[in-house]
Amino acid sequence: MTQPPSNQPPGGFGAPQDPNQGGTPPVPPQMPAQPPQMPPTPPQAPAQPPAQPPQGAPQGQPGYGYPQQAPQPGPYGYPQQPGQPGPYGQQPGPYGQPQGGPYGGYPGQTPPPYPGQMAPVGGSAGGQKKRTALVAAVAAAVVAVAAVTTWAVVGGGDDEEPTVASPTASASSATAAPKPTESVDQGDGSGDGDKGSGEDDLNAARQEGEAKVNFLTTNDVDLPRNGSEVFGPWIVGDTVVKAMYKGVAGYSLADGTKKWSVDVPFKLCAAPAQPGANGLMVFGYEESAKDGAKCTMLQQIDLKTGKAGWKKAVPKPTGLFAFSDNTLAIGGNTVTAAGSSSAYGFSLTDGRQVFTGPTGDCKPYAYAGDATRLIAANQCRTSDPSKEQHTVSEVDPNTGKAKWTYRLAATWEVDKVYSVNPLVVSAFQREQKKWSIVALNPNGTVRSQIQGGGKDKFAPRCGGGLVIFGRNLQGCTGVAAAGDTFYMATDTSYGTSNEVVAFDLKTGKPKWRSKAPEEQQMTPLRMEGGEVLVYVAPKYDKGGAVATIAPAGGAPKILLKHPVSVAQIESGFFSAGYAYGSGTFVIAAGRVSATNDAEEKETKTMMGFSK
Repeated sequence: MTQPPSNQPPGGFGAPQDPNQGGTPPVPPQMPAQPPQMPPTPPQAPAQPPAQPPQGAPQGQPGYGYPQQAPQPGPYGYPQQPGQPGPYGQQPGPYGQPQGGPYGGYPGQTPPPYPGQMAPVGGSAGGQKKRTALVAAVAAAVVAVAAVTTWAVVGGGDDEEPTVASPTASASSATAAPKPTESVDQGDGSGDGDKGSGEDDLNAARQEGEAKVNFLTTNDVDLPRNGSEVFGPWIVGDTVVKAMYKGVAGYSLADGTKKWSVDVPFKLCAAPAQPGANGLMVFGYEESAKDGAKCTMLQQIDLKTGKAGWKKAVPKPTGLFAFSDNTLAIGGNTVTAAGSSSAYGFSLTDGRQVFTGPTGDCKPYAYAGDATRLIAANQCRTSDPSKEQHTVSEVDPNTGKAKWTYRLAATWEVDKVYSVNPLVVSAFQREQKKWSIVALNPNGTVRSQIQGGGKDKFAPRCGGGLVIFGRNLQGCTGVAAAGDTFYMATDTSYGTSNEVVAFDLKTGKPKWRSKAPEEQQMTPLRMEGGEVLVYVAPKYDKGGAVATIAPAGGAPKILLKHPVSVAQIESGFFSAGYAYGSGTFVIAAGRVSATNDAEEKETKTMMGFSK
C-alpha cells in the first residue's frame, strides 16, 4: 500500500535497545515525503506533472527549502474549489495545519533502539518570493545533493526498496499588494459567506442532532500571484484568530464577523504554535518587500483584544548560514527566535531580550515550549563534518541555560517535538531513512521508546512552510500526550476507519485502541479535560465531527456532529487547520490562492460549528 506523503522518516519499530551495546546502529522507522492533507484523502492527481528525480534520491523536507507539492483536486473526489492553491501554491506552514508522515515499517524489519542516549553536559548545552542567487543555489543543493530527509514509501515485501516521491517544481513571484482586510463576505446575499440568507441556506438541511453552522467566511484580501500561507486558527475566549499575508484578524465565534485587525508592513513569515497563557502572541514578518528579505521582524499582539504591542528586529545572524529564516516558539513568558546560526529569547510581555543562545560547540537551532517549559534542539560540531551530532535540552526560559541535555546517537537529528509536557520527541536518520519516537523523563533520561509494531502505519501532520534552513519543532496534529500516555492515529486507506492508539509512556507499548466511526478517519488534536480531543473527517455521505476519547479508551464520544449537507464544503479547505474552544469548532484553509481575482474573492477561508 502506498504511504501518504509526509515530512517524517520511514521505518519500523520495536523493543528499545542500547546503541552502545554493539550490533547494528539505530534503526528507527521510515521516512516519507511530503505531508498529507488532513483529513486523509484518496490519491489525487497533481495540478501539474512532477519532475522525476533519479530513483532513490532523497527529497527535501519542510524546513529545508524544498519545492513543495503542487495543488491537487479537492478532497474526497470533489472538484477543486475556486481559490484553492494554484500552480504556485505550496503546503502551508506551521501551527494549525501541520503535516507529517507514516510511522510504520516493513514486515520483519529489525526493531529500532533508542535514537540516542543521555550524556551529562554541564551549564549551557554544548506566495514564496524568489530567494537571492546564493540562497536559491544552497536550497537547490540541499534538495538535490544533501540527502534531506523526506521520502514516500511504498510498502511491500522485506526485499522491496522504498521508492521516492517526486517533488513538484514551484515557481514564484511577488506582486505589490494593498492593505489586506479579510472579512466575512458582505455581498448581495448570494455568497456562502454572506450573513442572513447565506447562513440560513447552510443550516436549511440540518438534521436532528446535527450542529449549527455559525459562519462561513470568504476571502477579500488581494494576494500576490502565488497566494499566501495562513497561520492559525487560534481560539481565545469568544474570538477566533488567524493571520495571512500582511494582517492578523480576530473574528466572532458566534457569527464570523471581524472584531479587530492588525496590519504589518511586510509579509508574515512565522508564528509560534500557540499563544502564551495570557493570550499574547508574537508574529514574525519580513524586513522588507525585497526578494530574499529575511524573517527578522517581530510584532506582539494581544489576541484577546487585538491590541498591537511591542515590535523589534531580531539581531541579524552572521556566518556561513546567515541566510537562515527564524522560527518562533513560546515557552513560559519567553518567545524565542532561532535559525541555523543564531538563537534569541525575548520577554513575551515587553520584548526585552533575555538571552542569546549558546555559541559553543552546540548551538540551538529551534525551540518548542508550553506555559512552563522551553525545549531546545541543538546541533553540535564534531571532528567529522559528515556526521552531525544533535542534542535535546530543557532550558530556563529566562536565561536560556540548559538544565539537562540528552544526546542522540551520531547522525541522528531532532525532527519534531510531539509533546513538551510530557516530553515526546521525534528523531530521524537521514541516510538510512530511519525514524524513531522517544519519551524523556523530566530530568532528560530515556523514559521509553514508542513501539508501533509492524502492522500499523501512522501519519502525524507536522507543519513547516518554506523555511530556509530553519525548523519548526511544534505544530503537529495526529498526536497528543498527557500524564503516562501518548496518543497517535493510524493511517489507513480512504473509506476505512482508522484508529487512535494509546501508548504507555512508561513502557512504550500500546495499551488500547479506539476505532473511528464507520468508514471515517479521526485524528487527535490535543487534550481536553483529561480526554483526547479528536476531529472526525467528513466523507461524501457523512459530516465531520468533534469527539473525545476517554483515558481508558472506548468508542469516541461525539461533541459536535457536523451537518452532512455541508460535508463537501467542510472537506474542501486546503491543508486545513483546526481549533476548538468555547463549544465551537473552527476549520480554516491553510493556504489561500487562486488563478484570478474573481476566484480569489470566492475562496472559502473559514467555517465554524457549534450546538
